[in-house]
Amino acid sequence: MTKVKLQDIAQAAGVSIMTVSRVINKDPKVRAKTRERISHLINEMGYKPNTAARHLAGTKSYCIAVVCEYANASYVNKFLTASLRKCRTIGYHVVLDELGSLNHDANTKMQELVDLSSVDGVVLLPPTSDNPELISMLKKAGKSFVRIAPNDDLLASPYICIDDYQAAFDITESLIKSGKKQIAHIIGSESQGVSRLRYQGYLDALKSNQLEAPPEYTVQGDFSYKSGFECAKRLLALNNPPDAIFAANDEMAAATVSVAHMMHKNVPQSLSIVGFDDTEIATVVWPQLTTVSQPLEEMANLAIELLINPKVESADTAESASKRYVLEYAIKTRESSFLSS
Repeated sequence: MTKVKLQDIAQAAGVSIMTVSRVINKDPKVRAKTRERISHLINEMGYKPNTAARHLAGTKSYCIAVVCEYANASYVNKFLTASLRKCRTIGYHVVLDELGSLNHDANTKMQELVDLSSVDGVVLLPPTSDNPELISMLKKAGKSFVRIAPNDDLLASPYICIDDYQAAFDITESLIKSGKKQIAHIIGSESQGVSRLRYQGYLDALKSNQLEAPPEYTVQGDFSYKSGFECAKRLLALNNPPDAIFAANDEMAAATVSVAHMMHKNVPQSLSIVGFDDTEIATVVWPQLTTVSQPLEEMANLAIELLINPKVESADTAESASKRYVLEYAIKTRESSFLSS
């Protein structure tokens, strides 16, 4: 089967090769009707941009870097998958860079990424989104970057988030409305600002409903399954164990489900368990997790759009003065709790 070329699209559309190239490169100068016709032909004829040739022809690499701390987290996997799908539709590639803990070695790795690669932009996932050295390196190199859920230096770049505080408040209050009064919380990693926001949302929901949790009902995790397992064991071994546990992410919530089974606790009859993120692990455990659903696919799509077209704006989500994009969340009710739909 003959590979479709740029000139084939141009001939079929009755336009110049330059016009087709402008459509592929998201040039706003092309008229809407012409853009629509060319885009339809690109999809219909199965044209695939030659990234290497495009790179040689100009200054763009058509590569976006997604930078994370550890690549094995469910959150990272879901975000990366969405990024890959988005980039595939627009002729870009994704490079994943894992930095490990935020130390000198991580900064060295980031400097190598900035110095040696020719990526057109960088997406920083938490907690790398709050590392001042990494941010400084990107600025000095003149690299475009977008951050996901940062906590510090909020004017440093465009950033995308949800209202973590309100989401945590809402899911805690939903537990209360379902009849739970002894609600514990497994806090996320101390290095991430969202952990504090989710913890505060939990505390304020209790206070708003005239409830108070004893100090032993709050335990420190780090967003890993292992930490969730250890925290859940501590909580369920208490003389007065909780009747609900809100874990700050799905991996820790899934670990809590495992501990509940191990300790012969019926979920959700005697113990409700809820998580946060709505990643794949939420639906592979039994019972499946009630959780706060973050729009990770939408976040990834918007991050890519902001990098390849910095002028993109969304009236529904953008607060242009602070370059802040707040997306909507939802509570997904499943079998690990008795929340009303």
